[in-house]
Amino acid sequence: MQAHLAEFEARGVRLVAISNDLPDALRDLRTKAGYHFTFLSDPRAEVIRQYDLVDAGAGPEGSDIARPAEFLIDPSGTVRWRLLTPSYAQRARPEQILKAIEAS
Repeated sequence: MQAHLAEFEARGVRLVAISNDLPDALRDLRTKAGYHFTFLSDPRAEVIRQYDLVDAGAGPEGSDIARPAEFLIDPSGTVRWRLLTPSYAQRARPEQILKAIEAS
């Protein structure tokens, strides 16, 4: 996503990642990976649960983690597009998301 950040921004799209990792872990990830978009920490998985994205037992030592998902949400809060994948290893390609932006 980072490599396509300028394309998202040119279309008025702000990338935000939400994880149940703690803030320090997310800060370290952003720094090490060179990401320049927003990461939000949801350690109690409150938002993750609201979107029904808990992947129960799929994390380290059987912990719950967030299921991979991408959403396009307009300024009114309406979900315009979403992609839910069955596995943590599968993610949307930036090109898929850019195509969905153009179609919405």
